[in-house]
Amino acid sequence: MGYDRAFYGEGGGAVIGNDGLARAAGWMGLALLSFAALAVAARESLVAMSPAQFLFLRTLLGLPLLVALGAVLAPGFMRTRQWPLHLLRNLFHYGGQLCWIAAIGLLPLALVFALEFTAPVWAALLALVFLGERLGRARLVALAVGLAGVLVITRPGLQPFDLGVGLGLAAALGFAVSLVTTKGLTRHDSVFTILFWMLAIQLLIGLAPALWVWRPIDWDTLPWLLVAAVTGISAHLGVANAFRHADATLVLPMDFLRLPLIALVGVLCYGEGLDPWVLGGAALILAGNEYSLRRERRR
Repeated sequence: MGYDRAFYGEGGGAVIGNDGLARAAGWMGLALLSFAALAVAARESLVAMSPAQFLFLRTLLGLPLLVALGAVLAPGFMRTRQWPLHLLRNLFHYGGQLCWIAAIGLLPLALVFALEFTAPVWAALLALVFLGERLGRARLVALAVGLAGVLVITRPGLQPFDLGVGLGLAAALGFAVSLVTTKGLTRHDSVFTILFWMLAIQLLIGLAPALWVWRPIDWDTLPWLLVAAVTGISAHLGVANAFRHADATLVLPMDFLRLPLIALVGVLCYGEGLDPWVLGGAALILAGNEYSLRRERRR
């Protein structure tokens, strides 16, 4: 699910050699496989439960795993002084994840991931309106091209409104707010700290919605819940370590491989077709992001 390079670090401070690129590619490969496995686990789990119950159980199972990892790799990771910002971030991130999971159950997987890639577009608009950030030429081009990509994917007026598409866009908007607030959190908190409070706060937020729609747990679904718990953490850590070994201009194009990978998973596992409108719109969005990233890097 959506992330921002401010969350993980730029990775541009060190000299990048072949060894660094290989390590970055390995970590990014882990992240890509984790995102794909998470989407499949969500779809399989939704056969037996609601999105709210799935998200709560995934968080409940993932929190002890993260605590165990943090105790070994980042002692003291629970400490923070940014409570209001953590709470604000996770209110929107929880809503974004809930919409994303619901969309997984309604749309082809490739379409859900394509809509998720619009999060940086909405984040730029939010930063402009609420934070007064200036948009340079590169970001304006990325914004315009990204919005064009959204129009290509959704084709308003040419096809009826689809609830799944609305949920996918709502998820991207929730992730966008999360991205904007994360920029403040990373000034003082580590990735482990942000992930810990994400799970802890969302466990509390998600308890009431999960209980409202609770169904008895089908034991056949438990393995999928465990997959979701593990991959929800490994995806973030894979991206974080990729940024440690290579620059964002090299890592983010690897992330764009998420779309063809999940499209292939959709074809092989669920017999989903490849919609040229979705692929074309996603290509525009990714091209705009790539252009902005490279221009900012040159500057």
